[in-house]
Amino acid sequence: MSIDRKKIALSMLRNSQVIYVIMSQCTHLPYVACDTETYDDEIFVYFTEKEAKEKAGQLIKEKNPVQILKVENKSFLVFYTSLYSMGVNCLVVGDGTSQRTAVQLDEFIHRPSVEKLPKGQVRVENPEFHLTAIYFVQELRKQQNSEQNAEMTKELKELNDEMLVHFREGRFILATQEDKGIPILKQKDGQVYQPLFTDIQEFQKFNRENKFKALVIDSDKVVNVLSKESVGVVVNPFGVNVRFQIARKDMKKTR
Repeated sequence: MSIDRKKIALSMLRNSQVIYVIMSQCTHLPYVACDTETYDDEIFVYFTEKEAKEKAGQLIKEKNPVQILKVENKSFLVFYTSLYSMGVNCLVVGDGTSQRTAVQLDEFIHRPSVEKLPKGQVRVENPEFHLTAIYFVQELRKQQNSEQNAEMTKELKELNDEMLVHFREGRFILATQEDKGIPILKQKDGQVYQPLFTDIQEFQKFNRENKFKALVIDSDKVVNVLSKESVGVVVNPFGVNVRFQIARKDMKKTR
């Protein structure tokens, strides 16, 4: 890849009126792929809707439910910054075209380190967990869309185990409401879960009406705030929507 092509890609990522992003219908987040050579965790970005549709069509043929998101320039900074909390490190511009260019996220977006945040501010993110959950949900849905019966393949089991490890190491956001405590979400099967969030962006999806306050909690303390009717937590209910059943002393398999 030429230096000139990368310069052009960087300029357009900053200055274009719009970009088109391939989105996963499973996670409601950009579709993420791992490059088999560089091992970059990457998303796919285009400057024309036509090229984006061609890529989406290819992924749909491969049983990946995706769609296209149009992002306007005024939302670029928020969009690009959100990729950090997802664990994404690379944007691939024009994949499938002669102008394919891979750009590292930190080549054009810089944010202060945790140590340089204003006094009193904290940054709660779980990029390792979030990224693994994205891959898990994308692969699970792909299996469900295939002609074969969906089952826990070796890859899914490995991703599930990795999620559990990252979950136990994590620090999350809990929603609380004055006089009402922690909200609960009743699933279609009747089971009750409490919502938990990997980062402030996911919390805000749940808190659009500003009814809740954010409480930071370590994963090993989650068991202490479970209501009697709750069987576990659902992480990012408007995103990856991963459910963990939690016994009072140990976590069980995900759903």
